[in-house]
Amino acid sequence: MSELVSQQGEILWDATAKYFRISGDLTLETVTNVMAQAAPLFSDAAEITVDLGDVNHSDSAGLAILIEWMRVAAAANKAIVFQHIPKQMMAIAETTGLDAILPLKK
Repeated sequence: MSELVSQQGEILWDATAKYFRISGDLTLETVTNVMAQAAPLFSDAAEITVDLGDVNHSDSAGLAILIEWMRVAAAANKAIVFQHIPKQMMAIAETTGLDAILPLKK
């Protein structure tokens, strides 16, 4: 029997591409850690682009962190945009109607 290991979410600044890259899981178990990692990084950024292409698994908590980042960006008068949102997360957003307010990169 194989053991499943939850991969902690992580946020990194990609200086070449000029965006924040999220990797691992964005779930109830990991979002607090990712939020703590993001706070100092986001405070230094003039604009915030978040690439979610390396997210392995997400639940409603993953979507909630995006909404929280939107609130934080608005409070700091910063633009924020999300790209490569995983299908699983987008399905939750569409079901809840939040897809209409997410700032998505085209």
